[in-house]
Amino acid sequence: MELDEPLAEPEPSPEPEAELPDGEVDGSETEDIADLKDGGQSAGAASAVELDAGALEALILSTHHPLTAARLAELLGVKSVKPVRRAVAALNEQYADSGRAFRIEQVAGGYQILTLPQYGSALKLLHQREVDAKLTKAALETLAIIAYKQPILRADVEAIRGVACGETIRSLMEKHLVRIAGRAEVPGRPILYGTTKRFLELFGLNGLGDLPQPETAPAPLARNA
Repeated sequence: MELDEPLAEPEPSPEPEAELPDGEVDGSETEDIADLKDGGQSAGAASAVELDAGALEALILSTHHPLTAARLAELLGVKSVKPVRRAVAALNEQYADSGRAFRIEQVAGGYQILTLPQYGSALKLLHQREVDAKLTKAALETLAIIAYKQPILRADVEAIRGVACGETIRSLMEKHLVRIAGRAEVPGRPILYGTTKRFLELFGLNGLGDLPQPETAPAPLARNA
């Protein structure tokens, strides 16, 4: 007996969803968890955070010391430093596009507005007397030795300069540019000296690794016969 119409094939039953072993999540959940661990927000939530760039700019302009990204985030009421960093990058793009003479740079672990290097000669004329009044040539030489050789003994500073440096080091400590960095493990435990965070701020450095490096190694110290 033949049928006029073929029988309809039964619809396949839906496959059961694969169950993950206990303690495992799929890829999307893993990314969300990673984002939550990084800054306390998911990627979508973090990108949606609106930060007042004007307020950020005002905070950086109004302080004489660098502000860390975490401190700026706290002051601006956001839970992650990512919006702060994005806002800093956006402001720097605006400054570059409009030909401004400054940028927001990282100094001593925080953010600070600094003028561009090409304007240094003009600014030097303005501030030269102030700098000269603060740091003498002897103080600058002593400070440079400590910066590059730290931690260093006073005796070693004096061996390099060839003169006594006790008063100069004391003056640099009073200006919060030099600090006691510990004691040497030798008889008498003499004091070791190093530079301070204020030193980084004054010279616009984010860390000691930003110190200018000489092109050639310095000549060895001459010894008296």
